[in-house]
Amino acid sequence: MKNNTFKVIALILTITTLFSCKNNSTEFTQEKTNYVQENYNKIETTITMRDGAKLFTSIYTPKDTSKAYPILLQRTPYSTRPYGANKFKTRIAPNEHLMKEGNIVVYQDVRGRWMSEGTYDNMRAYIPNKKDSTFVDESSDTYDTIDWLVKNIENNNGNVGTWGISYPGFYSTYSTIDAHPALKAASPQASIADFYFDDFHHNGAFLLSYFRAVPLFGTPKDTPTDTAWYKIPDLKTKDQYQFFLDAGPLSNLDHFFEYEKLDNPALKNSENTSDFFWNELKEHPNYDEVWQSKGLIQHLKNVKTHVATMVVGGAFDAEDLYGPLETYKTIEKYNKDNYNTLVFGPWSHGQWASTKTKNSVGNYYFGDSISIKFQEQIETKFFNHFLKGSGNKNTGLPEAYVYDTGKKEWNSYNVWPPENSEKETFYLSDNQELTSKKGKEIGIQFISNIKKPVPYSEDIKTVFTPRKYMTDDQRFAARRSDVLVFETDFLDEEITISGEILAKLQVATTGTAADWIVKIIDVHPSDSKENNKDMQNHLKMSNYHLMVRSEVMRGKFRNSFTYPEPFIPNKKTAVNIKLQDIHHTFKKGHKLQIQVQSTWFPLIDLNPQTYVDNIFKAKEEDFKTQTHTVFTSSAIEFTVLK
Repeated sequence: MKNNTFKVIALILTITTLFSCKNNSTEFTQEKTNYVQENYNKIETTITMRDGAKLFTSIYTPKDTSKAYPILLQRTPYSTRPYGANKFKTRIAPNEHLMKEGNIVVYQDVRGRWMSEGTYDNMRAYIPNKKDSTFVDESSDTYDTIDWLVKNIENNNGNVGTWGISYPGFYSTYSTIDAHPALKAASPQASIADFYFDDFHHNGAFLLSYFRAVPLFGTPKDTPTDTAWYKIPDLKTKDQYQFFLDAGPLSNLDHFFEYEKLDNPALKNSENTSDFFWNELKEHPNYDEVWQSKGLIQHLKNVKTHVATMVVGGAFDAEDLYGPLETYKTIEKYNKDNYNTLVFGPWSHGQWASTKTKNSVGNYYFGDSISIKFQEQIETKFFNHFLKGSGNKNTGLPEAYVYDTGKKEWNSYNVWPPENSEKETFYLSDNQELTSKKGKEIGIQFISNIKKPVPYSEDIKTVFTPRKYMTDDQRFAARRSDVLVFETDFLDEEITISGEILAKLQVATTGTAADWIVKIIDVHPSDSKENNKDMQNHLKMSNYHLMVRSEVMRGKFRNSFTYPEPFIPNKKTAVNIKLQDIHHTFKKGHKLQIQVQSTWFPLIDLNPQTYVDNIFKAKEEDFKTQTHTVFTSSAIEFTVLK
């Protein structure tokens, strides 16, 4: 029993670490492990918000008090651990350089999480016009926190910066709205922007691969606690594909989200013991007022001009790809006088915070010291300029610093997407060809068997959140009859795609509902000399099908995410799918390939292929195998660098 308890504790710690992206807390030498305790004092306190709620805050101040320091603030739902004034993190600040050169570093448990008072609201909605002190949101909590810090922490220079990866990135973005005058710099990194397009949904499809993460955000709690109060579902198998296939409709999973008060001291005074996030997902399958109110993008039209922003994202971030790109673009569009930059590298979720030399995503190797150089030459320079330097816009940094994932090199641009780019259209055609000219229209059919959905990975394993699949070799999918493949000949010259991709499908189905998935693939030549000694043993770079971008559209949302509608059986219908930006060169001798399919399991949940208002409440008999048709009038619109 004791061993099982330790295993559960270890799993919870691992999961929290994954979501808070503390891959910047990698192993250190003994000297590095002791650095924070040797050079910083730690203060634990609570800061009272305008409505009286007390938020737990850990403050690390340099022992060298001979000069004033700026404040770096991270607000998090993932805990400010370790708790205890004599217990120290092994690493603080956005990176090791900012830690060692000296900054006041502050971590805060957000409202209703861990040791903070109040009620937690997942992606708490912004309140534009707060009538009195009872109207609070993450913007007001950040303002009140910064106000207290600059007035009460000794040796601060009056300048504050916020940063965070993933959910903490959401709070960093939030800090720029109605910002405190002392806030001079914010770096939202892998920032959630809207839970209907990040993490748990993609264009109306539920990300079933995040199923086990639901309790992390939705387990109720009514008292401060320094111990994890949520439990992660145990699937009792290493084969998640088979588990979810056997489980059937989503409603069969409800029992994972009912909690017993006796097992959870944090629930002792709670009237509700069901998972509020799971209920939210279930009861709001459409992009209704609940999700709309929680989105941040629509509130970034008036970011304060005194706040400089540096948005960071990973080209292969399986969790938050929409957020960083849309955050940058929206700030850029509506705040012309602001300092706003984008860094977009060859990373998975939060990988830029790693101190590892080798930079691989899954099986694919991009180079050495990519993350380390970002920390040294970009991130540190940004914060120092606005928090310790002149604070003007002459940072010496580019507007957009974007990694070409095909050439494996950084590029700097004055705008993003680059000015010297234009739209170019490729058409799907018979005989698996992808051509620049539109041919005669025919329909290509395939059977979408709900008993044998297309897997998103060939790996047989259960993961907490998906990462590796973003660069996976797609040959396993290309060889299935329910995946349509279209590709160019071997390229005579390179093509660099820089920006959004729009798939303009013309489709039909014998049913009344369907999902549509489009994948962009870089097919490497059979004589490829590239190699990665750490890739899976059964793979080689010869003919490697590198997935560089992919996306799903739940077909009933093709015209509106708020007002779904069924397909008319056998009627040709337009379905447009926006795929997020890439910056990738398809080299000479490679092929540009498109894959089109209708299932992607269990990355996304299984569509019944019969229209129902709410898939979370679909019944077994609603699920039907259907025949789908993709017409060769379908096109893929790229943004091509000239």
